[in-house]
Amino acid sequence: MSDSLMPLKGQVAVVTGASRGIGRAIASRLASEGADLVLGARGVDGVEAASAALAEEYPDGRFLPVGCDVSSWDSVSELMDRTVEKFEKIDFLINNAGITRDNLVMRMKKEEWDDVLAANLTGVFNTCRLAARQMLRQRAGRIVNITSVVGLLGNAGQVNYAASKGGIISLTYSLAREMASRGVLVNAVAPGFIETDMTAAMPEAAREAMSEGIPLARIGKPEEISALVAFLCGPGASYITGEVIRVDGGLAIGC
Repeated sequence: MSDSLMPLKGQVAVVTGASRGIGRAIASRLASEGADLVLGARGVDGVEAASAALAEEYPDGRFLPVGCDVSSWDSVSELMDRTVEKFEKIDFLINNAGITRDNLVMRMKKEEWDDVLAANLTGVFNTCRLAARQMLRQRAGRIVNITSVVGLLGNAGQVNYAASKGGIISLTYSLAREMASRGVLVNAVAPGFIETDMTAAMPEAAREAMSEGIPLARIGKPEEISALVAFLCGPGASYITGEVIRVDGGLAIGC
């Protein structure tokens, strides 16, 4: 296959939250463009199954599944160490891992706040901090943080999730400024409502009500997120850094 169809051939991508949903779609898209993949997720069985499925679909690729809790510094250290040990470099870091613990603020337990901030925001700090060491030595790299339009708009019952995703946006801006002089580009993608296990389980009436608030009048697909992530990792995005790009069907127009 020609290099034009495999623009990421020979590059190494670390994708967190890679066992299902958006993370799995991102891993598949990057593999289809030639990247070697390190797939991280808390559930070891899930990430190993995802890795095996990708290896069957893309037999020329190389895949390393690693159980990883991004909220744990030691766990992320192991993820990065195993990546460099096997592949000797890190070209792309895709921060997709995240959780929700929804509740109204008056009912929200402290652990619901702490758990979401630890996984969603501290987790991004941990991976960026440790991957940055390798990328700065290489004087090259791309970091793509998956945030959310909730980090821009807010959402009732999600003060913890909104705060974590808004924090990722500010982290992206700051890190992009820090890393630009060393050739490392840092951007964020803000999905809107996307087809996942959670949205698929919603009653049809609720899905229709959700779609009515979206100018394009439909829920997005994980592949529509992965396409943008692949572009941000590719040669066409070499002059883009410090951007937060919405993929939301127009939900947050004007924000």
